[in-house]
Amino acid sequence: MPVSSGVRRALEQGGWIRRMFEAGITLKAQYGDDKVFDLSLGNPVVEPPAEFRDELRRLAETPIPGMHRYMPNNGYPETRQAVADSLREETGMAFTAGDVVMTCGAAAALNVVLKTILDPGDEVIILSPYFVEYGFYIDNHQGNPVVVPTDEGFQPDLAAIEAAVSPRTKAIIINSPNNPSGVVYSAGTLEALAGLLERCQSRNGSPIYLISDEPYRRIIFDGLTYPQVFPHYDNTIVVTSHAKDLALPGERIGHIAVSPACPDRGELTDGFTFCNRTLGFVNAPALMQHVVRRLQGVSVDAGDYQRKRDFLHSQLTEMGYSVVKPQGAFYLFPKSPVDDDVAFVEALQEFNVLTVPGRGFGTPGYFRISYCVEDRVLEGAMDGFARTAERFGL
Repeated sequence: MPVSSGVRRALEQGGWIRRMFEAGITLKAQYGDDKVFDLSLGNPVVEPPAEFRDELRRLAETPIPGMHRYMPNNGYPETRQAVADSLREETGMAFTAGDVVMTCGAAAALNVVLKTILDPGDEVIILSPYFVEYGFYIDNHQGNPVVVPTDEGFQPDLAAIEAAVSPRTKAIIINSPNNPSGVVYSAGTLEALAGLLERCQSRNGSPIYLISDEPYRRIIFDGLTYPQVFPHYDNTIVVTSHAKDLALPGERIGHIAVSPACPDRGELTDGFTFCNRTLGFVNAPALMQHVVRRLQGVSVDAGDYQRKRDFLHSQLTEMGYSVVKPQGAFYLFPKSPVDDDVAFVEALQEFNVLTVPGRGFGTPGYFRISYCVEDRVLEGAMDGFARTAERFGL
């Protein structure tokens, strides 16, 4: 066989988002772009903020000598310092450039962290629903994912997490605002989780790292302030990207940040830097490092996403769908009217509406809607949602 058994198995089990995206391409070729309503992929249609274009233009017109050459594998010192300064302002903690490693987006950052900390057979807890790639990333580095369901509101179930911790537990990954549910974990929840992890790592006699995946932290609604993880737990590692807050998913620029209170932060960042290189990322894109250096406090307008959320939530609940109202990101995760979420998603496709079944996120019986799309796509999808709701008796 040309493909390994492990990859073959992964191809059969995963890839729901891409599968639906490809189904959309087929439908658009058949019916035309304006007749297909693709809500499957978290690929923002909004353009980057004006500040991004201004900075890009400035660098093009007044280039920095050597700006496209290699730099240290952990990134330009000036860019890492800019990230550290921003984190110091947001958290009140004494971040330095040495606590930051620039990466090729959050996906690379997660792989770098997991490669650095995992020994074969180590366990990483992930909370369902979860970003579909987490299990594959853990498997990449010979770890074992341990899936723990969240509660009915998609909040962490602390008792279930504690029951899942074993002597092999090396980390837990959290994602807030969450993909696919859009929920935000409160400061109280994070504080309680931190206390739980402190007890567990004391019992185990070895560190348990809290890896917080935060690409949506600036897309937050209803006047909420983002609850920072760093102040609650010393062994915190944050991974993030500018794919969503600056609408730059194709530029692959992000970073890893280790808590200044982490006792092993120097050894960890050395490991991250080494793995950044040896995994083949080498270093984050030079041009984007120069650009984002001055954009650490800049973001797209979250109000536009909040407006889309309100429209979708109102429309779907009126049709009878059961939906936990998101507080951030740009996803809804409604309950499927039937247990078989794949059958429901296929029924939506009959009306040229594309969503992703919940089993792709470890939570069968739900489906994900991505609303980082043009208004006409959201509005055009409503007829399909209504007719499918009627078919299934909502």
